[in-house]
Amino acid sequence: MRKLRTTELNRLDVEQFKSAPKTPVVMVLDNVRSLLNVGSVFRTSDAFRFSKIYICGITPKPSLEMNKTALGAIDSVEWKYFENVSSALKVLKDEGYSIYGIEQTDSSIKLDAISTFPSKVAVVLGNEVKGVSDESLELCDEIIEIPQQGTKHSLNVSVCGGIISWELYKKLGVT
Repeated sequence: MRKLRTTELNRLDVEQFKSAPKTPVVMVLDNVRSLLNVGSVFRTSDAFRFSKIYICGITPKPSLEMNKTALGAIDSVEWKYFENVSSALKVLKDEGYSIYGIEQTDSSIKLDAISTFPSKVAVVLGNEVKGVSDESLELCDEIIEIPQQGTKHSLNVSVCGGIISWELYKKLGVT
């Protein structure tokens, strides 16, 4: 066994990525504070060829410092800034997206209980301390919870984004 070299992975370059068909997923970052978490979401969104990222509120916009975790994905993944998350979610609803907040609520659905997703999905990831804002929760079609069994009450937002991204990628039938 040997590791594959980068040249053997047959990845798209940035221009090919931009013109390639996308997985119909938009990641919505609802006041995420850490530029490293945002960079990680960019990298994950690139890996699964997601449509775009909506950056809302205090979430840092792409920068050189963010590229430490994004590894160039800030150049490949389309993004747009919104001053407030409700504006972003209203645009997505108008474009026919189903909106899923990732949060622990009294009515959240466990991720492993969802067998299919609609064809266009927006995922709201919340602030590292406060989670998904009440403003966002009110506009979500469903709230998803990632089942956990440890002593901590939450996952890092970028880890959460990775788990959700993989599930969406599998369940949307992308190959």
